[in-house]
Formats: sequence, C-alpha cells, structure tokens
Amino acid sequence: MRIAVLSETDGAETRVSATPETVKKYKTLGADVVVQAGAGAKAGFPDAELEAAGASIAKTAKEALKDADVILRVRRPAQGELSGAKPGALVIAIMDPYGQEAALKALADAQVAAFAMELMPRITRAQVMDVLSSQANLAGYRAVIDATAEYGRALPMMMTAAGTVPAARIFVMGAGVAGLQAIATARRLGAVVTATDVRPAAKEQVESLGAKFVAVEDEEFKQAETAGGYAKEMSEAYKAKQADLVAAHIAKQDIVITTALIPGRPAPKLVSRAMVESMKPGSVIVDLAVERGGNCEVAVPGQVVEHNGVKIVGHLNVPGRLAATASSLYAKNLYAFVETLVDKETKALAVKWDDELVKATCLTRDGAIVHTAFQPTA
Repeated sequence: MRIAVLSETDGAETRVSATPETVKKYKTLGADVVVQAGAGAKAGFPDAELEAAGASIAKTAKEALKDADVILRVRRPAQGELSGAKPGALVIAIMDPYGQEAALKALADAQVAAFAMELMPRITRAQVMDVLSSQANLAGYRAVIDATAEYGRALPMMMTAAGTVPAARIFVMGAGVAGLQAIATARRLGAVVTATDVRPAAKEQVESLGAKFVAVEDEEFKQAETAGGYAKEMSEAYKAKQADLVAAHIAKQDIVITTALIPGRPAPKLVSRAMVESMKPGSVIVDLAVERGGNCEVAVPGQVVEHNGVKIVGHLNVPGRLAATASSLYAKNLYAFVETLVDKETKALAVKWDDELVKATCLTRDGAIVHTAFQPTA
C-alpha cells in the first residue's frame, strides 16, 4: 500500500496533510509513504524530518502520485493535478463540494474515489476524524489573537498607579466550535465576553465558559437546531428582532468576532454597515466566515480594511495562520480515517463501501459522482 502526500498549490494554503508523527503511524500500518518535496515546508515540517520518520521524498507531484493507492491533500486537487493517478486511488481532502459541479465531475473523470473529510458524520466513533472541529477550534483561538493585535489596547482590566485600564468588551457571534474557543481564549486574556447563537443548547455552553448569552429567547429560538446539531435558517421576523437586540449590543463593544456558518449555504449577514458605523473608532471586527461571503457587510476577503475608524479583519485560511498546529491536528484526523480503510492482517486497503463513514464522505467512485447530495440533476 502506497500513500502519497502532495504539496498544496493554493498560495494561501500553509498546511500539510501528513506530519512526521503520522508518517510513523502509516508505516506501522504497513504503508510506504511518499511525500512531494517541500510539502511540509510552510508548516515547519522540512523534508529531512519527514524522511527521518520513514517517508521517501519525491521531486514532483507526478512522481509522488505514481502507483499511489491513497492520495492525501489539505484542499481538493484542481483539475489536471491528478493526471497520472491510478484508477481507483483514494483521494482524501477537504473537498469543499457545495456548488462545485465542474470540480466534482473532474474528480469523477479522473477515475479516483474522492472523500470529503468535512462531510464526516458527527457521531462518537468519528469524533477523532472531525476536521471541521479541529480546524475551527484553532480558528476561534487565532481570531482573538488577531483581534488583540489589531486592537492596540490591553484586554484585561489593569489597576495601576497611573489609573485603571478598563477591560475590553468582546462579543462573539456564533457559539459553535470556533465561537466557544474564541470565548474561552478571550476570557483567559481577561476580556468581558458576551456571545450569541440561534441554537438554544449554546446558551448553557456559553455560560459555562463565563460569558453572558445575548439572544431573543422566544418559541422559535427554542426550536432552532437541526437533528445534527447545526444551526437552522431562522424566519425573517426572528432575524429582525435579533438584529435589533444585536445592533444595540454591538455599539457598546470593542471587539466583535463572527463565526456563523450554515453548511452548504452562504454565510448569514449578521453585522450591517450601520452596525459597524455605530462602533467606537479603534474597535475591531474579525469575520471568520469571510471565505463564505462573510458575516460582516463590509468585510473584504484576504484583507484588513478600515471603515469609519473600525478595523474589519478578513484573513483567509485562519487555521493556516497556525500552520504547524493545524497540520498536526488535520494529519491526525486523516490518519484516524485511513486506519479504518486498512485491513490490519493483510496490511492492504480494504474499504467497506457500506460503512457509514465511507458513505457519508465518498463523493466519486468508478467514474461517477456517487454522493446523493451532489449528484447532477437531469
């Protein structure tokens, strides 16, 4: 069994899909690991370290791909990047499949079995494979660090001989994995933290971290969660009530961090231009949803912009701003999944195509798009 670890071709991508630690684990599974030269450089894992762990280094992607049974990436390979892959090879990555019909067709045409790690079901046995959680956790932490850097003032209350420095007020919008980590980090740094979410279960989680929960808690709010634990789209009437409450609250904040995403949909607009203009000059907004259209109306993907004296931070690939840690967690997520696809006795690939993890994540197989959510409509 041969596992290929390819370099990322997106200039904004700093992560890598295998680390020296997971290379060693793949070796114990009986795999030969081939890493494309320089794949781990941006994440702080030089070729020499990966080689010392047991990987062989291939000069080019084509050389790494040759005869590979499993191909690991962080992001979905672009059209043409899998030329030379053997038919039936497993390609495992964060595939970003929603609205990407042409890209999925290209994967099917490449005759590979493509797996989207972000579609992993949220069940107990798959927790260790949950890339959305591992990466969002880091994004939430980094959002607070980035906000602090742009804010230019201290976060905790400080009592000094020269006078008292008031604690910064931080408002976190969306209390999923990223939001909860942002709350915890902001609290550790001494800020006064409030948070909001449309899911009732979030209230208890927010309060358990020492933050105050802000929401319109009516009947609709009590039903606002899917069976899978994701946020539901709310009615226009509820959105209007919540927006009024939030608008009044945002005007008093020093830092706002937005983390709201709905799977397969554009990010909901939570912070309007008027709300930004209500904030004090020197305030900061960090929009973690900027790659999906953004929660803040004036956020610009990949840029830190200033509007009316307020800085709006729109960094792309926020987990990749902690490349070594993000790669380490992502590589472990991948290994945990790959391990389930290998027969421990024969040390060969033995994919159980009817396994719920495989069915939930497999996008293409045998030249066709097989995932029911992404099959082309006639």
